[in-house]
Amino acid sequence: MDFDTKSLRFKLWALFALFAILIMLLVWFLEIYFLHNNYEAMKIAETTGIAQSLVAKYGQEDFVDSCAKLSTTSDIYIHIEEDNGSVIYSPMLEGDTPPSYMYFRDLRTVQKELARAQSFPISVMLEDATTDYNTLAYATQIEAEDEAGVLHTVRFYVFSPLYPVESTIRILRHQLVYVTIISLLFSLMLGIFLSERIARPLHNITESAMELARGKYGTTFHGGNYTEIVNLADTLTYTSIELEKSCAQQRDIMANVSHDLRTPLTMVKSYAEMIRDLSGDNPEKRNAHLQVIIDEADRLNLLVNDMLSLSRLQTGAMVIEKKPFSVKEMAESIVQSYAIFCEQEGYSILLDCPTDITVNADEGKIRQVVTNLINNAVKYCGNDRMVIISIKLAHGQVRFDVTDHGMGIAPEEIEHIWERYYKASTNHVRTTAGTGLGLSIVKEIVLLHGGKYGVNSEVGKGSTFWFEIGVR
Repeated sequence: MDFDTKSLRFKLWALFALFAILIMLLVWFLEIYFLHNNYEAMKIAETTGIAQSLVAKYGQEDFVDSCAKLSTTSDIYIHIEEDNGSVIYSPMLEGDTPPSYMYFRDLRTVQKELARAQSFPISVMLEDATTDYNTLAYATQIEAEDEAGVLHTVRFYVFSPLYPVESTIRILRHQLVYVTIISLLFSLMLGIFLSERIARPLHNITESAMELARGKYGTTFHGGNYTEIVNLADTLTYTSIELEKSCAQQRDIMANVSHDLRTPLTMVKSYAEMIRDLSGDNPEKRNAHLQVIIDEADRLNLLVNDMLSLSRLQTGAMVIEKKPFSVKEMAESIVQSYAIFCEQEGYSILLDCPTDITVNADEGKIRQVVTNLINNAVKYCGNDRMVIISIKLAHGQVRFDVTDHGMGIAPEEIEHIWERYYKASTNHVRTTAGTGLGLSIVKEIVLLHGGKYGVNSEVGKGSTFWFEIGVR
């Protein structure tokens, strides 16, 4: 064992040992000291209680049977007689000669004390020089009527032996020595067993945590046999898995960002060299090459802005500024901005917003959400090149639906499409400008508004991306 005094293993073991010692000390105190000092008082109280119960039962049909039972079970001698000398109950009547004779001798002494007494009951301590123990005598009398209705006096005598306390204590002491040794050994073994069962899983969790700290993501933690430790291990295992996913996602993001940055930078450099070496004196070619550089710079700017927006949204650095605005007017202006694009590329963007709806939200952020969903629909729409925008009000929520008739999304991919740079496994994707961050930004903005989002999709029939936000 590791006897580190600050370890959980050692403290559990020590606490079990201390608990066992305290229990044994309490037992020793109660069995020896308490018995030694209170034995006589306890015996007097017991004898007094028995005598009072006999007085209360006098006259009942089973009175004699009760006396016989108490005399046997309580190790006492009971003698009851009337003032005329007739015996109502006595073990002598049952043929118990040896003990009856011994108590018969003491009975005369107690009878004399009772005759001289001014109040009842009385207690007399009878000492026996021939033995090592004394006898407690209890006596009282009551007035009772006989069957003829004549009053007569009934006297109750109860004798209880007081055995030597020292001999009893010696016996108890020897027994307690064995009980103490066995109890301490058992508590020590139990303490070691439980401390190992508790400390060992924690030690294993610590070792696994060290592996996780060294970068071994995906480490599994094992919690042993206790619910709290199992829950801790499960939580750390979940954390390890999420760290592994986060690390993999970070690598993917870096790879995607590097790729997205490398392409436009290469284009900018190449066309700048072409202008320098070839088309510098040719205005038409020079302008065409400059336009490519401008387009690629715009693409870089879009990528950097999207990355910055997503980072600020996820870290909580971006604050929304809510104010009332018309959803219908916002949607119409967005659709209008696609007019030239639709005219040149043959797309159709239809808006279905039958009523004007006013919401209290950040108009710029909601505009960005709708624009990103439209761009996504245009990118994945079908051969009909149609995108339908539907805006409706229901139960205090404004619902936006953006529908395309493209190839749809496989069910196993739906939960991943909101991740950064995730690309659905479809070959029917149109070449449109994008950064791969649009749906992630949609998710973060909707959540920032306390809304809901989702997608309904069927492979081969298209997809409907939707989100809901409160009116107020």
